[in-house]
Amino acid sequence: MRVSILLENGMFFEAKGFGADKTEVGEIVFNTSMTGYQEIITDPSYAGQFVVFTMPEIGNVGVNKDDMESKKAWLKGVIVREYVEDFSNFRGEKSLGEFLEEEGILGICDIDTRFLTKVIRKEGAMMMIASSEIHDKNELEKILKNSPRIEEVDYIKEVSTKEAYIHQNASWDDEKLTYKEKHTSKKIAVLDFGVKRNILNELTQAGMECLVLPAETSAEEIIKMYKSNEIGGVFLSNGPGDPLILKDVHEKIKKLLDEKIPMFGICLGHQLLSISHGFDTFKLRFGHHGGNHPVKNELERKPVVEITAQNHNYNVPEEIEKIAEVTHKNLFDGTIEGVKYKNKPVFSVQHHPEASPGPHDSKYIFKEFFEIVK
Repeated sequence: MRVSILLENGMFFEAKGFGADKTEVGEIVFNTSMTGYQEIITDPSYAGQFVVFTMPEIGNVGVNKDDMESKKAWLKGVIVREYVEDFSNFRGEKSLGEFLEEEGILGICDIDTRFLTKVIRKEGAMMMIASSEIHDKNELEKILKNSPRIEEVDYIKEVSTKEAYIHQNASWDDEKLTYKEKHTSKKIAVLDFGVKRNILNELTQAGMECLVLPAETSAEEIIKMYKSNEIGGVFLSNGPGDPLILKDVHEKIKKLLDEKIPMFGICLGHQLLSISHGFDTFKLRFGHHGGNHPVKNELERKPVVEITAQNHNYNVPEEIEKIAEVTHKNLFDGTIEGVKYKNKPVFSVQHHPEASPGPHDSKYIFKEFFEIVK
């Protein structure tokens, strides 16, 4: 089908479409990962965004139920150079186009993704509209201008679980072993802001049973669980959107910090810990999205340089060094990738140590949290 695209900077494109037939408004970003398109598409952190894949061919291996990072796809759309309908993989169960149609996600192909990536790198992540229904530029422009920006929307309410549940599966190659068969340890509470399944798998693999809680769970409930010895710590998950608008969450985390509960945050959780300590995040020009980002371990552990998976548009400020030790730094731009807070059992990282998709250099971080909880 025909798809019309209008970027916030006025650039207008026509392309072809696959998947759902619809009109969507969202923020455009690019991802440099060479593999793992299904994990990226089902990562809740992409809610509200169109993802441009720099890998030219997408769809080659189809889609299967085991590679889902969430119960559904949350992003606004997928933009690829060449879409491959006829997939070939023994694990493939359906084509990417079939999956996107079922999920109500717009797919866009036959467009110069190299050019789009250069535009984003030069001008930064921006809002856009794409439609298989509307092709008049003026009408698209009107809709885009009247739509909320991504930093104005609380996507956490959409992606977080509505009911608490226990996660006991370990990492993908150990999927059939339950927590009780592998470990004997306290539970941890996972505040779900859009948690990826493989983060939960790695927490369990490291020795923790995960009680996954809705994002709206009160600090008082969590503190009660901790004081009654029901849980040994709290994990703050990844998630979508601008962390600065989550005022209720900031106050909740402040209360947990006052109790000196062991805490570990990844990505959005990392940013929320910074804000809750009084250090606001800032937005990067085009963010870090990919599976090949070098990060230096400032603690000089092996490996000193870790190749990491990343997915974020926001970062914590350098002023955070007043209250925390910087443990990791990004070697692309020198931004802070990890901190350990002084005088409390709390630490966080910006990158994704569960690496789904991506390298496994940083998996040791889950074990470090287990040692604190234990």
